[in-house]
Amino acid sequence: MSKHRHIVAIVGRPNVGKSSLFNRFVGRRDAIVDDKPGITRDRHYAMCEWNGKHFHVVDTGGIMPTSVELFDLAIREQAEIAIAESDVILFVVDAKTGVTDIDLQIAKILRSVDKPILLAVNKVDQTEDNHSVYAFYQLGLGEPIPVSAMVGRASGDLLDLVVEKIPGDASEQVEDERIHVAIIGKENVGKSSFVNAIIGEN
Repeated sequence: MSKHRHIVAIVGRPNVGKSSLFNRFVGRRDAIVDDKPGITRDRHYAMCEWNGKHFHVVDTGGIMPTSVELFDLAIREQAEIAIAESDVILFVVDAKTGVTDIDLQIAKILRSVDKPILLAVNKVDQTEDNHSVYAFYQLGLGEPIPVSAMVGRASGDLLDLVVEKIPGDASEQVEDERIHVAIIGKENVGKSSFVNAIIGEN
């Protein structure tokens, strides 16, 4: 009998450092990092191990809760799938810009989700910047956790909290028995549509 695959979903609005934190967790530049919004579109998975626990971490695109743009709707759908299948949700916000209306909208959505949620305040690069996290209490998601994905500050402490929230036994890595296939080709030939048709989902 196969064991449960534990999943931690990283969510938040665009440009808060979700992909940088994802890369920090998995220990390599697996996700593309860019200041331009919309670089991360689909769900992006990688295996992570911390303190003897194994879990999958999934990077998601920036959520724009009220946008009706087709692109934003597609990204939001992918993030919602990641939230639905996850065991733990890591909500990432940006200390440099403070609490935004979009953060408040996402927090409202997450408060209705019956799963463990951690609130990571990214871009707190130095100890003297810790005061910037207090404003994020208003999101109603518990204690804000100051981190810096770029320099690695407190990322280990954050991972300690993540593995504490993972339910059950994650001490053994679940063997991935899937066959890995790469779909390649030039742009706009229908690669993504082909993949969607094979797996039966977007």
